[in-house]
Amino acid sequence: MVPEAEFRSYYGRPVIKEPVWKVPDVPAYLYLGGLAGASSTMALLADATGRPVLTRTGRISAAAGATASVAFLIHDLGRPARFLNMLRVFKPTSPLSVGSWILAPFSALAGAGAASDLTGLLPGLGRLSSSVAGVVAPAMTTYTAVLLSDTAVPGWHEPFRELPYVFAGSAVASAGAVGMLVAPAREAAPARRMAVAGAALELAASHRMEHRDEVIGEVYRTGRAGTVLRAAKALTVAGAVGAVFARRSRVAAVAAGVCLSAAGAATRYGVFEAGRQSARDPRYTVVPQRRRAAV
Repeated sequence: MVPEAEFRSYYGRPVIKEPVWKVPDVPAYLYLGGLAGASSTMALLADATGRPVLTRTGRISAAAGATASVAFLIHDLGRPARFLNMLRVFKPTSPLSVGSWILAPFSALAGAGAASDLTGLLPGLGRLSSSVAGVVAPAMTTYTAVLLSDTAVPGWHEPFRELPYVFAGSAVASAGAVGMLVAPAREAAPARRMAVAGAALELAASHRMEHRDEVIGEVYRTGRAGTVLRAAKALTVAGAVGAVFARRSRVAAVAAGVCLSAAGAATRYGVFEAGRQSARDPRYTVVPQRRRAAV
């Protein structure tokens, strides 16, 4: 029997260039943007159901997360003008262009809503700004996954169906974590439900992403990315379990909030590192291409 041939590239060199995005700038940008979007939705729903502390918590978290996300993105770009240049035109076929036009108005609206809430000035306009931000929030929560999936990096492009659900679930759980950490137990019920639902969605989508394609799934199960993502899963499970008991125990609420916040950041870093790892090894680029060509 002739053994199955193993793939080798020309001199073992990469086929595509590894992304030049920096750590911690881009993982922080991914995490904070998702947190901001889900927190804005939490604030909108809390305001509609008469929970003032949870409403303020969501508004401040959305504004702070969006502002910090923009700051990390600009730092990675190197110059503020580069971010402003992305707003010169709107290109529907470019996820980067669409994402810039989601991030900029969302940040302004969330900031205006939080400022009004904290100062008491122009409450009607502030509530309107927060409400519009809450409507835009789902796009804010998931557009970074689309942005990564639209690249040639196989670890991000191949799981394009699952990655938005991973980011959405992680963001919802992270926002729920902030709500549990800050809001009193009598108002934090929606935050607890967000934490459990987001954790369940993230775990299910992550499992699907890692096992749908055996070749690409390797980068999510091995190396540094695999280690970080396994830790993220453990923290997510611990946070979800803690959220179930958070209604009766403040200690459980704090522990769950810390675990889910750490899990959200670890998930973004793990996905980012998996993409970079897949770009270094030409097998992850060429084998899926050959497989599609043979169909």
